[in-house]
Amino acid sequence: MSAVLDNHESEVQVDPEVLLSVRNLVKYFPISGGLFSRTVGNVKAVDGISFDVKRGETMGLVGESGCGKTTTGRAVLRLIEPTSGQIVFEGRDIVKLSKRELRGLRREMQIVFQDPFGSLNPRMSVGEIIEEPLIIHHIGNSQERQKRVRELLEVVGLAAYHIRRYPHEFSGGQRQRIGIARALALRPKLVVADEPVSALDVSIQSQILNLMEDLQREFGLTYLFIAHGLNVIRHISKRVGVMYLGSMMEIADADVIYRRPLHPYTEALFSAIPIPDPAIRRDRIILQGDVPSPVNPPSGCPFHTRCPIAQDICKVEKPQLHESEPGHWVACHFR
Repeated sequence: MSAVLDNHESEVQVDPEVLLSVRNLVKYFPISGGLFSRTVGNVKAVDGISFDVKRGETMGLVGESGCGKTTTGRAVLRLIEPTSGQIVFEGRDIVKLSKRELRGLRREMQIVFQDPFGSLNPRMSVGEIIEEPLIIHHIGNSQERQKRVRELLEVVGLAAYHIRRYPHEFSGGQRQRIGIARALALRPKLVVADEPVSALDVSIQSQILNLMEDLQREFGLTYLFIAHGLNVIRHISKRVGVMYLGSMMEIADADVIYRRPLHPYTEALFSAIPIPDPAIRRDRIILQGDVPSPVNPPSGCPFHTRCPIAQDICKVEKPQLHESEPGHWVACHFR
């Protein structure tokens, strides 16, 4: 994982196979208090993470609720402004882009939100929802946009006549299909999928995941897929990054990390995956204590307060993400 900034502008030299490169990404949310609402602390939602997403792959981000997954996804798209760090998309550091430059780039970076009910404007018809990004970016005339909307509805498994209906007339799974159609309207290269199936029934989840895989093959999409469902991540992801308390603990190919996790947190997390065969038993790793507050995270390794192999060095020195074996990165002093 490497990226070199060009001093001339926001151009960055990266591996041509890498579409998105994130380096030392930090996002703190200030806490105000007192009579004059001064900043008295920070919620350290994302605390210096780095990872790459290769063209055409699905990179999964997994971790407990509150670990910073969603904040990472939104910071990558600059829906929220990062505190510091480098976010390189196709050789350009988007952190350094002006609002005007960023607006043009948004055609290539889209998001599918977690809540299919709250992410669609109830006062707009389905056609208006999907057409809106085309209007904003001045793409086509009215007839061309209407044709594009109908095509997108059919691509995601809905009918062209749904164009005049409103979100409340659809089920949760159908609404998420509408959200996916809206994300694809501008023909993006990168789609951030922020827990897109967590609000859906299990039977519908598989349909949406299969749809997203089909669309990836058809349109050459790259996904940053955020979820806390471990089986969902395993099903759809090529590579997996494991986050804890705003830090990246481990990154590896999905098959490798599920078969042989290296970080103690990843081991504990994956030991909780249920096995459908009652004849097979797995040793469950029960972590002691609670997840520390991101307002006052522990010094050194963020996981050392709950880690079964922690030693004195873990309390004072934060381990850096290093390549323990080819393609397998881990942030641990002893792995």
